[in-house]
Amino acid sequence: MKALVWHGKQDIRYDTVPDPEIEEPRDAIIKVTSCAICGSDLHLFHNYIPAMKPGDIVGHEMMGEVVETGSAVNNLRKGERVVIPFTINCDECDQCRRGNYSLCERSNRNKPLADKVFGHTTAGLFGYTHLTGGYAGGQAEYLRVPFADATHIKVPDSMTDEQALFLGDIFPTGWQAAVQCDIQRTDTVAIWGAGPVGQMAIRSAILLGAKQVIVIDRLPERLSMGAAAGAIPINFEDESVVERLNELTDNKGPDKCIDCVGLEAHASGHIDSMMDRVKQATMMESDRPHVLREMIYVCRGGGVLSIPGVYGGLVDKIPFGMAMNKGLTFRMGQTHVRRWTGDLTRRIDEGQIDPSFVITHTADLKEGPGMYRVFEQKQDSCIKVVLKP
Repeated sequence: MKALVWHGKQDIRYDTVPDPEIEEPRDAIIKVTSCAICGSDLHLFHNYIPAMKPGDIVGHEMMGEVVETGSAVNNLRKGERVVIPFTINCDECDQCRRGNYSLCERSNRNKPLADKVFGHTTAGLFGYTHLTGGYAGGQAEYLRVPFADATHIKVPDSMTDEQALFLGDIFPTGWQAAVQCDIQRTDTVAIWGAGPVGQMAIRSAILLGAKQVIVIDRLPERLSMGAAAGAIPINFEDESVVERLNELTDNKGPDKCIDCVGLEAHASGHIDSMMDRVKQATMMESDRPHVLREMIYVCRGGGVLSIPGVYGGLVDKIPFGMAMNKGLTFRMGQTHVRRWTGDLTRRIDEGQIDPSFVITHTADLKEGPGMYRVFEQKQDSCIKVVLKP
């Protein structure tokens, strides 16, 4: 089959690779009909996530049709359409029973390595680092799904691929980011990053009843997309984020802050951001946490910081004393996808939201390497790329 394969920093290729096969009784094989490039894929593209190996198939946002199932899979039939969450979950361990699917204790086949690095293992993830199992990803013609009887979302016949695809990652990620904020009707919610996850967080915060939603970015097309949903845009290259947030909140600061940027934050003219780039280049720091620092500074006392943006390792100069004295609550983590997808599927089906709004580019899978460049460099006003194998 054909797949997009990681060969090193900024080197994604369209390669011929072996077809996946059933390896365990709970496996299934999916013929991928749609997949997408995620912002988290760019962290791999830039080689900021440790434990990638040349030859790894990338991609963790995918859906398709069931073509084969293992002997223990009784709830999937050949031909059924399914979205595959990026988190692999067994449904049987203590964390899965609690609904903490991204912390599944059984799906990471490299558990000893994850235990050593993280203290305790996280779930296996598709198309990501070997710290999370080294599973082949879904930017491919076919995909092997471990624990397939638990790791799937059935797609209603009424729903198109484009409407359903993002149930596997960015829609529940933006939703969880907003839910973690415990949004009240009087709240101002500020969201850093107007990329795909940020767009979903904006709409989620509005659906959950926030009084005011503000979005911070530097790209006009992203800010316009956020504004179309009802968010107040701030372009951090044109105005002071701190001053504008204080102006919009009567100098109280936003009640809830969401970091949809993560480890590759950009910040024009800020000394801390320039220092981060130097430290990152000299291996003194792995991540650039400017957004995290800014959220701690501007958030109202007693507020919540929600962090869906991915961080890969070590961050420096975090004003933790400020966070402690302001009584801030941090909530973060990889998304517990299946905790939310029943409700979100219903919301799509009822017309409350159509996640396909975020798609700006659709291309064949073979064009994937070039589309990584388009997505990375935000060419042609690119916000979200869907690939068709």
